[in-house]
Amino acid sequence: PRKTASARKPRERVEIPGLEMVTYGERMHYVPGLAKPVNPRWERDYKDPGRHRSPPIHEMLLYKEKPCYTYNQRTSLLEGTRQALWLTKTKLISGLPPRLFSLAESPANQIPDQDERVQNAIKNARFWDTTVERPGKEKYSNTLLINLLHLCATLQSSHPAIGRRILAEKYSLAATWEREEYLLQIRGQNGLLLNCMDPIPEVSGKQEVADTADHVLETFYPVSPTIDLQQVHVYKEEVNCIGFSDDYPYPHAHTLYFLDGVDTHCKLRPEQFRAKMVMFLFGNALARAHKLYGPQPILNRPITVQGVGTNGRIFQFMVFQLNTTDLSGDDGIKNQIWLDKDVELYEFAKVRPLIKKKQVTVPAGLAGYKSETFSKFLALYLHGAV
Repeated sequence: PRKTASARKPRERVEIPGLEMVTYGERMHYVPGLAKPVNPRWERDYKDPGRHRSPPIHEMLLYKEKPCYTYNQRTSLLEGTRQALWLTKTKLISGLPPRLFSLAESPANQIPDQDERVQNAIKNARFWDTTVERPGKEKYSNTLLINLLHLCATLQSSHPAIGRRILAEKYSLAATWEREEYLLQIRGQNGLLLNCMDPIPEVSGKQEVADTADHVLETFYPVSPTIDLQQVHVYKEEVNCIGFSDDYPYPHAHTLYFLDGVDTHCKLRPEQFRAKMVMFLFGNALARAHKLYGPQPILNRPITVQGVGTNGRIFQFMVFQLNTTDLSGDDGIKNQIWLDKDVELYEFAKVRPLIKKKQVTVPAGLAGYKSETFSKFLALYLHGAV
């Protein structure tokens, strides 16, 4: 094997009190045997952005002794959903709310030739919309999501409230809260957001919200609850921004759509991907609660935000309801989230048949389509418009 040259260690500069080091500074050229002069750093009398040197952290204006733990779209929580539930003081409920299923089961809320058009949307994403033999996941997952949203939007003629919505992407979110002795923030861009003019109606009533006070949050001692969060000392306090101006005509978040596997620099496991969905749904709801109600611990009207995550085949459905902004202690009312995880839209989409032992085990084309998965997708889309 080829040996690589080791980096030379810089010589240690020895300072002897009372002795002045003889240098070649006055001679203006290098002289063997004389020490290298130490010159003061040259400060420009003008501002050069290309050569800006930031001051030390402890000298910055926003420096604070108390650390802040931040979460962004590339954070991978060790404990996954359990850690996200503790950080957001949330009670987990398996399955979607029953009232949402009735929306998609009604014939008036279904798309004409629904199953055929959904299967064509899948085939378009997996087979047709490409110039190569087999499109990559980051390509077909985004195409499939846009196709399904376009299908749902065709119901606007029978449901006029759908016209009071708009899609937004690449918006930046910021939300701040305190959990026990920790100061926490959510920052950054996240997913495709469906905004609407009218808020979504709450899912659970006042009695169900009051019953969450008896729920005990699951802990994961001895693991620290802030593990894998970035610790910073330079930050702004009380930052709550929904990412839009105050006069934005669509101030309410309806559904947040996440794509799994499209970021080539960060690949999250399924559990960490679901934790990311929980954190950003909570962040969107919390930022809007501070904008609407201010520092009010118990909300008169809970804020509901929905979430859909997909990798192009498997879907994650969530409905988050923010009941309180008092998140410091473990007692009192908790927030709620309904989770339906790992729901398959189809089993296989093969460009070529899968052959094992001279037998076709999986035929070419689309196989194993499941219509109930799109019904859940459609139910979340129609929530608040029916």
